[in-house]
Amino acid sequence: MTLPHGYVVELDRHTRVLDGGCALLGGYPTRLLRLTPRARALLTGRTLRVYDRAGAVLADRLLATGLAHPIVTELPWIDPQGTVTYVIPVRDRPDQLDRVLASIRATATDAPVLVVDDASHEPAAVAAVAARHRARVLPLADNVGPAGARNAGLREVTTPYVVLADSDIVLGADTVDVLLRHFADPAVVMAVPRITALPGPDAERWLGRYESARSSLDLGRHPAAVRTGTPVSWVPSACMLARTDALTKADGFDAGMRVGEDVDLCWRLTADGGRIRYEPAVQAAHEHRVELADWFRRKAVYGTGAHPLARRHPDNIAPAILAPWSAALLVALLAQRRWSLPVAGGLVAVATVRNAQKLKGIAHPLPHAARLTALGSLASLTQGTALLTRHWWPLAAVGCLASRRMRRATAVAAVTDVALETLGRGPKPTRLDPVRYAVARRLDDLAYGSGVWLSALKGRSTAALRPRIVRAAARPRASLPPERACPRGDARPRRTPAA
Repeated sequence: MTLPHGYVVELDRHTRVLDGGCALLGGYPTRLLRLTPRARALLTGRTLRVYDRAGAVLADRLLATGLAHPIVTELPWIDPQGTVTYVIPVRDRPDQLDRVLASIRATATDAPVLVVDDASHEPAAVAAVAARHRARVLPLADNVGPAGARNAGLREVTTPYVVLADSDIVLGADTVDVLLRHFADPAVVMAVPRITALPGPDAERWLGRYESARSSLDLGRHPAAVRTGTPVSWVPSACMLARTDALTKADGFDAGMRVGEDVDLCWRLTADGGRIRYEPAVQAAHEHRVELADWFRRKAVYGTGAHPLARRHPDNIAPAILAPWSAALLVALLAQRRWSLPVAGGLVAVATVRNAQKLKGIAHPLPHAARLTALGSLASLTQGTALLTRHWWPLAAVGCLASRRMRRATAVAAVTDVALETLGRGPKPTRLDPVRYAVARRLDDLAYGSGVWLSALKGRSTAALRPRIVRAAARPRASLPPERACPRGDARPRRTPAA
């Protein structure tokens, strides 16, 4: 399977073009990819349009490593007529069901829509709403949960593609049409839009504004390949467009999971070689929870998925993933001794030198190595603050009772956490002030961390609480055209441990 002619990719915003186009540095994990002269000629600025097999091979390599992403507006159009079925799992909530079905019928007037009634208490109300929008109802005698309900609907689908949307979602007018374009890549098995807040009075409330800025379902404004160990390692099942045969081959969702089933599905699909694209150019609006008790309880429920995921995917689940040097950096800073800063500085210096050695062969490797080390240090500190304030907060709380250093470290972590998020992904000052954002953030951490610990205690395992220490590993030679590369090296991609 190869990418079709006309397929267009653009280098990721973090990918750096080095030595006049002789090499690319970026991706997840960070790697150096040296290009042959023939491969260099295929790039026009930061874009590549596939015209032949060589272009398809290079574009595929860039997509696989996270060095580039498709330009979705330039991809071939796929007609949704007769190719897409919509599956909506629901239990009661007729008003929300009416809203999502109306958003579907606004653009897909004749598409088959299947409402899976997951043992509603008032099935007649669900059936009446479905009939009004010409949707078929599949009633279930027993409540099997969202995963089981989606699987029941999936077994009824005969079209090549299926949209799975929860009842509290409102689809955008062009969401499905745009997502379909990603399937021009035969390796793509799923494409997912950005999940944004549903406008309305609830979105203007305190927690509504926090969720608009930092919902667990909102994965940001930049496109991404969904893979473990990357910034977007999973996508929510609130709205998904997938190849029907790929989901069927994977046996759908794990019906034994009431939470985290979307994470499990993503990891199984990618482990089998499938590609999942996160596409923020289109959105699906979600009705966020804004009542404090309900919101807090739901965040805790999210956390309880940690142990089941750790049991199914022991190599993927970890509250932090660190290189040996960055783990030592965190320990040194947490110790808060006179030697802490000198040791931390030494670790950063050694990591910079080692990164420079991995970049040997390009012009001026040291500045690039210093940048990678700085980014790795920042990522490590961010993960360290999350350990203290989120995943390990019960241990941090006990430590604060006995240690002044722990109190100081936790306070710094809490302040730094909020400062970084407010300046970066966090809310605009006009949307939510830093104090209320900080309170909501800490409650979010408290709830989620509690769920993680409850699942760990119930499962009698600390697998979901243990950080993972990883070492850089060699990568296989890129399958690129056989001409010699730039004078400074060959076509071998190398991984540099930026984090």
